[in-house]
Amino acid sequence: MRAIAKLVIKFYKIFLAGWLLLTIGLGYFALQLPALLHGDGFETDGEFKQVEQELTKTFGVPKSTILLLFEKKANEKEPDFQSRISETLTTIQNEKITDKIQSPLSDNKLQKDNLAYAVLAFDEEQDEMKDQVEQVRDIIGNEKHTKLTGPPVLNLDINQASQDDLKRAELIGLPVALLVLLFAFGSAAASLVPVITGAITVIASFGVLTLLGDRIPLSIFILNVVPMIGLALSIDFSLLFINRYREELKGSSHDAAIEKTIMTAGRSIIFSAVCVFIGLASMLVFKIDIFKTISAGGMVVVGIAVISSLTLLPSILLMLGDHINKWMLLKAKPGNENGWRKFASFVMKRPVFVSLAAFSLLLACIVPVKDITLSIPKADSLPKNYESRQAFEDIQKEFPEISRNTVYVIAKREEGWKSAAGLEQLQKLENNWKSDSRVQSVSSVFTFTKVNSAKELSSALENPQTQPAVEPIVQNFIKGDQAMMQVHLKGNPSSEESKDFVREWSSKDFDVPVLVGGQAKFNQEIFDEIYDKIAFGISIILLSTYFILLIAFRSVVIPLKAIFMNILSLSATFGVLVWIFQYGHFGIPESDITLIIPVIIFSLVFGLSMDYEVFLISRIHEIYLETRDNHFATVEGLSSTSKIITSAALIMIVITGAFAFTGVMPVKQIGIGIAVAIFIDATIIRMLLVPSLMKLLGDWNWWLPFAGVKKQRGKHDAI
Repeated sequence: MRAIAKLVIKFYKIFLAGWLLLTIGLGYFALQLPALLHGDGFETDGEFKQVEQELTKTFGVPKSTILLLFEKKANEKEPDFQSRISETLTTIQNEKITDKIQSPLSDNKLQKDNLAYAVLAFDEEQDEMKDQVEQVRDIIGNEKHTKLTGPPVLNLDINQASQDDLKRAELIGLPVALLVLLFAFGSAAASLVPVITGAITVIASFGVLTLLGDRIPLSIFILNVVPMIGLALSIDFSLLFINRYREELKGSSHDAAIEKTIMTAGRSIIFSAVCVFIGLASMLVFKIDIFKTISAGGMVVVGIAVISSLTLLPSILLMLGDHINKWMLLKAKPGNENGWRKFASFVMKRPVFVSLAAFSLLLACIVPVKDITLSIPKADSLPKNYESRQAFEDIQKEFPEISRNTVYVIAKREEGWKSAAGLEQLQKLENNWKSDSRVQSVSSVFTFTKVNSAKELSSALENPQTQPAVEPIVQNFIKGDQAMMQVHLKGNPSSEESKDFVREWSSKDFDVPVLVGGQAKFNQEIFDEIYDKIAFGISIILLSTYFILLIAFRSVVIPLKAIFMNILSLSATFGVLVWIFQYGHFGIPESDITLIIPVIIFSLVFGLSMDYEVFLISRIHEIYLETRDNHFATVEGLSSTSKIITSAALIMIVITGAFAFTGVMPVKQIGIGIAVAIFIDATIIRMLLVPSLMKLLGDWNWWLPFAGVKKQRGKHDAI
């Protein structure tokens, strides 16, 4: 750390120039990032994907579809309504935008009362549909009674909503964060430095992610998650760094103050970043694109936040010199620590009562977790005012066939399926599905040819008189060595029964290779990937954090206590999320918790909260090593760090909580979840549980087998 400090002090002007050039260069690439983002990230390499690819490659199922919803105007006559539909679809066809159009004018199933919809088929992947969507929107124009929806449209709208949300969150969060910094520092100049550092960190991170865009999958949610983490973490790091720098500056030169600050607060920043980095890296155990995206984006922004905090930030402070205290608007009042000291003393005089009260409060918050319902977000991720969501929900409501719970089964037989033996084997497979009580019906080559037996169908295919009528239908379900069936299940694709069905039938052995797909399979694979690996992911975080804290504080008890309190705090956070979103409080409509939220919040917040744990316990440990008085060390450590920890936590709450005012539901839940977790950590945990448990455990807090206290003396710098 000393070498880094001396390097920055000697070449701070070069560091400033380098960061300026880097920001301009990466800023250019950062502007291109939104164009590289695609999908919501809920994708994994499994059987579902194999079936989707086979349906497209072999059976001609389009890669993407857009739905065009037509609504009859008030007093519009039926012929005029039909004419409007015809003109719109004819224009789209003439522009050669789509490969195929399924029109409601030729398919009565696509019309009902005052609504009708058309299906536009495309041979492009959903991520490549931006131009086609824009072309169709241009044709529709401002026609309020014609709406566009479908997966490609929803993805584009979520992308746009995410960009709008980012701007809105910044407009809310940054000004409030500035006010918090102003109260913490008193100086306008000192308050602006963390915001500048945070902004540069986010811009640089976006630029790096753009350069990595061709190598890693990037979900549209990265537009919100990276600024949320980057701004909050960078400002937090800057707050701790500048606070220590100003303390050191009172009795030292600028160079000496910077050196001491990098060696102390800089060490804390690196340690905190390692904890956050481990949490983010743990998400890589889940083979789901959105976790890869958030993990990669988070690790990039954390890495850049550390580098900027140890190079850019001290360079700015050296450039400012005494001007760091310029524009002093709020003067610090002497004795501010007395209030925190009195509070800590009050808590430590009643450790049993306070700890029981704190545990009771946390347990009360945990109770709603029993009702938690996790789901994969779809159109309901968007705000209700988006036409694509409105149209999607209208079609689902009025045309239930489109959201039918269909499982696609593809079977492969090397000898082909059209022989009598092949058709008999195919019918045997079909009977397997029909015998399952969870199956409503099966659509197959037998269903559409209206032939009840394999023998009869084989004869019809061999008979020159019947073969021309039967063969085209058979071709829809049998292509070479591949045969396809549609198994229609009862209930919805997200139900436990549907997931159990595809899980069971995927694991069974048949005479021929069988693949199972469909929405239920997609849901099952995503849920199972998380549930099967969640224990492993959490274990990585807990074990890594424990050993890092063990090394840092040379104590067996402190790491265990910190991990236990974090688990309690996060469990309470999930309970509050259920209370807010599932129970529908604070004007938020009732909605399930997005499946990824518990993993993301646990991985992120576990590391972020350790930031404050390290800062607080390091000061307590420093004083304990000097005095051997656990009570005195705890009181003094709390009183000397509470203001800065509270300010840092408040900034984190403001930056992440600002996303509560966004429209994309998963982003709203992440923002509120992190804000609630940090709030609980900064109040119930740090103000109540930490001092009361420190008092109850006494010198046992610092117990380490085979290592005496004397050996620890002087080995830890203050942070």
